[in-house]
Amino acid sequence: MRTFISLKSRVCRTGQPARSAAASALAETRKRNALVTWLIALAFALTALQGHACTFNVTGVNFGSYDVFSNAALDSTGNIDVNCDSGVGYSMALTAGGGTHTQRVMNSGGHRLSYNLYTAANRAVVWGDATSGTVTVNGTGIGVNVNHWVYGRIPALQNAHAGSYSDTIIVELTF
Repeated sequence: MRTFISLKSRVCRTGQPARSAAASALAETRKRNALVTWLIALAFALTALQGHACTFNVTGVNFGSYDVFSNAALDSTGNIDVNCDSGVGYSMALTAGGGTHTQRVMNSGGHRLSYNLYTAANRAVVWGDATSGTVTVNGTGIGVNVNHWVYGRIPALQNAHAGSYSDTIIVELTF
């Protein structure tokens, strides 16, 4: 999270001493003083928000060996451990990798193997970026690691060539 605060300084008129400009600035109405006080309080509040921190660790989904003749899909899991300060809300999105969110693809040279990543063990909801029917996973920090399982599935009976298939998914943590 980045917060930018822009404070504009008052420019002195030509020939007016700096002390005079400062004195006239201090002599302005209570309304202006209240606004300055409010802006200073806001600046401190925004600076305090910058202190929030979240970290995460990812264990990838390793499917192992895929049997092209099996009638059953190949399932596996990975996880994302998130550690945010207590009370800090966060959202995790997963990129599409080499395919799309509706059909992710692992590659081995020029060969492809379809798969997808889900939010729950029933593998009903695709974990993505909240577009194309996908969802993000949200949580609130408790000051220790919170485990979020990533459920992967390779559909059965794909005509895949022998090889080592992989894809790269980026976890986008917003807090």
